[in-house]
Amino acid sequence: MFRIPKKYFSGNMMVQSERQKMESGQWYCCIDPELEELRMRSQDAVHQHNHLPPRERDMLGPKLRTVLGAVGENVRIEAMFHCAYGKNIFLGDAVYLNVGCVVLDTARVDIGAGSMLGPTVQIYCAEHSQDTARRAAGYEIAKPVTIGENVWIGGGAIIMPGVTIGNGAIVGSGSVVTRDVAAGATVVGNPARDMKLRDTGRQA
Repeated sequence: MFRIPKKYFSGNMMVQSERQKMESGQWYCCIDPELEELRMRSQDAVHQHNHLPPRERDMLGPKLRTVLGAVGENVRIEAMFHCAYGKNIFLGDAVYLNVGCVVLDTARVDIGAGSMLGPTVQIYCAEHSQDTARRAAGYEIAKPVTIGENVWIGGGAIIMPGVTIGNGAIVGSGSVVTRDVAAGATVVGNPARDMKLRDTGRQA
C-alpha cells in the first residue's frame, strides 16, 4: 500500500515543498536545497553548452538537451546562454535563440515552432515580493510565459512574467513586454505597445 511520507504532513495538514509551491503557482521560497540542486544541474548543462568548441556543441550542447523540458527538431541555441532550471523550457521545431539569451524559467516557458529570439533577449517568469523582509528571505511567485509559432523577438527585448505572445507577432528590439501580445501584432517600446494603436494615438 502506498503511503505519503510523514515529512509532508503537519498535524492534519499536508505540507508542500517549495518546489511543489513553485510548480503550482503559489508563493514559495527560492532559498531551498531541492531547488538549489535543480539549479546546479541546469548550470552544469549550461556551462558545458557555453564552453564546448562550436563544432562539438553543434546546435545544442548534449547536457543542455537532456535538461530542457522538450526540444523539437532543428533547434539551435547559441552560446552564451543562461537558464534557471531548464526543465520548464519547451521548444518547438526550428526555434532559434541568438547569443546571450536568458530564460529564467521558474515557471513553464513555451516557444512555438519557427520562433526566433534575437541577441540578449530575456524571459522572466519570477515576480518577487514587494514586502522588503519577504523579498530578502527569497519569496517569489512564478508565472508562465507562452510564445506562439513564427514569432520574431528583436535583440535586447525583455518578456515579463505571465505574458503570452500570439502566433506571428513581432516584438521590436529593446522592448519591454508587460502584457499579452495579439497574434500578428507588432509591438515596440517600454512598455511595449501595438504600433497600429501608437500611430493612431489610441491606448493599447
